[in-house]
Amino acid sequence: MTEQRILSRADLDFLLHDWLGVDDLLGRPEFAEHDRDTVDAVLELAEQIATERFAPHNRAADVAEPHVGPDGHVVVVDGVREAIAAFAGAGFIGASVPAEQGGTGLPFTVARAALAWFQAANIGTASYPFLTTGAANLLLAHGTPEQIEAWVPPMLDGRASGTMCLSEPQAGSSLADITTRAEPQPDGTYRVVGTKMWISGGEHELTPNIVHLVLAKIPGGPAGVKGISLIAVPRFLSDGARNDVVLAGVNHKMGYRGTVNTLLNFGESGGAVGWLVGAEHGGLAAMFHMMNEARVGVGMGAAALGVTGYLHSLEYARTRTQGRPVGGRDVTTPMIPIAEHPDVKRMLLAQKAYAEAGMALGLYCSRLVDEKDTAPSDDDRARAALLLDVLTPIAKSWPSQWCLTANDLAIQVLGGSGYTRDFPVEQFYRDNRLNPIHEGTHGIQAIDLLGRKAVMRGGAGLELLLATIRATVGRADAYPEYAAALESALVRVEKTTTTLHAAGDPDVTLANASVYLEAVGHVVVAWIWLEQLLAVDARDGADGGGAFAEGKRAAARYFFRFELPRTGPQFDLLDSLDTTTLDWTVS
Repeated sequence: MTEQRILSRADLDFLLHDWLGVDDLLGRPEFAEHDRDTVDAVLELAEQIATERFAPHNRAADVAEPHVGPDGHVVVVDGVREAIAAFAGAGFIGASVPAEQGGTGLPFTVARAALAWFQAANIGTASYPFLTTGAANLLLAHGTPEQIEAWVPPMLDGRASGTMCLSEPQAGSSLADITTRAEPQPDGTYRVVGTKMWISGGEHELTPNIVHLVLAKIPGGPAGVKGISLIAVPRFLSDGARNDVVLAGVNHKMGYRGTVNTLLNFGESGGAVGWLVGAEHGGLAAMFHMMNEARVGVGMGAAALGVTGYLHSLEYARTRTQGRPVGGRDVTTPMIPIAEHPDVKRMLLAQKAYAEAGMALGLYCSRLVDEKDTAPSDDDRARAALLLDVLTPIAKSWPSQWCLTANDLAIQVLGGSGYTRDFPVEQFYRDNRLNPIHEGTHGIQAIDLLGRKAVMRGGAGLELLLATIRATVGRADAYPEYAAALESALVRVEKTTTTLHAAGDPDVTLANASVYLEAVGHVVVAWIWLEQLLAVDARDGADGGGAFAEGKRAAARYFFRFELPRTGPQFDLLDSLDTTTLDWTVS
């Protein structure tokens, strides 16, 4: 029952071993200490801790959201601290950090699959170590040896957590307009003064220390984003003194309520002490190390919520009896499970198609992280990095949009019960609704994909993506209908991308970016489903595999029959260079 209630271990095993070939990674020197037994043990431990430590307080943390107590400290429900301690104690914060740097040294793909258990069980509590992992990885990549020694070991063992402090009340996502400043000091430190908004995990008592990674401007630097630097500001200094970082407010959210979200004032009493991470005015590039990792992680979190919502609604539909078969008029016959009604089956299959695709896409991108870091040849590493770059906005936004739709369908399957707090599917929806917003909104990802990723390096990233998909099409002789539909969609992607950028007017081009992201995202996910079909056939034979393989084939068929055709009208609209939204005067 646990497997159905949180995630599907069978699906994770299939994705990791039968499709993505994680076992091949284990033969590389970086992962030589691990084997298939290690991977299985890690996933089993993740499921156990997620089930025993994270899931039990998920509803309580939603009902009694974090708040400021009489003593000025942030209060969270019982169980959160213990869950984070168990997560850290099991080595999950540093799961993908190399052993020589204090981590476990697992493939990033395995670490991401393990994290999915916690995101599905309790995404609010999971976000604290999720952010800490990203902060530790950023410091390992850009910090000095002294900074790494001071902050990374406490992060990995649960004595410190990390945040990312980007947005400001007056600037929002427009980072060029931030006003937080960092004044250099004679001792090499900086004094940080400013206000940061929407800081998840910004103040709490869950760990002894918090290391804030703050975007700020050093006086005299270039204007706009080229003048942004990254400053590490710990809540407590090495001598135990409290730094000049003050909680100014706690945001009260629709969902994701287990994660405290804060407004922080830096420097109310003269300036918070901070240390420059990386180069002066190179802060945004350094922060993107954490942001891009977080964006794939947000997509994975959305998929995890989509999967667990699907499994909850599936269990309900199997056991809830109501009505009789279509055409059955004998009211004296027993009622049937609602899972047997055609429209409920449609909603369940749509959820499965969205959620399992989102999980597969996130793990595929995680596999690219391993390739760019450990592939034997420089060419293979560069290829993986380029493909990951172009896929990142899709991996963040597509699951955030369509796994939210899956959660909406889960509520619908339960009917009136789904709209009550007696069942968790309404919370999954509210939690998932944040994912199209944070770590770069849907619109920002769309502009990134069309305005930058599709044309960077002369279109090399998009060309690589299309060539990679076409390689799959070339192996799909057993699925001529799907292969033809996908090839046709690829032609549309090429034509539409050229048309949009040939418009000669950036406003017209980018006004169409969100529709472009949605259409190209659907094409990518159709490819992900074709890849899964080929993998399940390779494992079980084209006509074998039992219920698991049958379910994969049904979901793939649904996506190619019901979802991929949506892109035709979208590409038509994009090719018309429609200016409806530009022509409208907001009044």
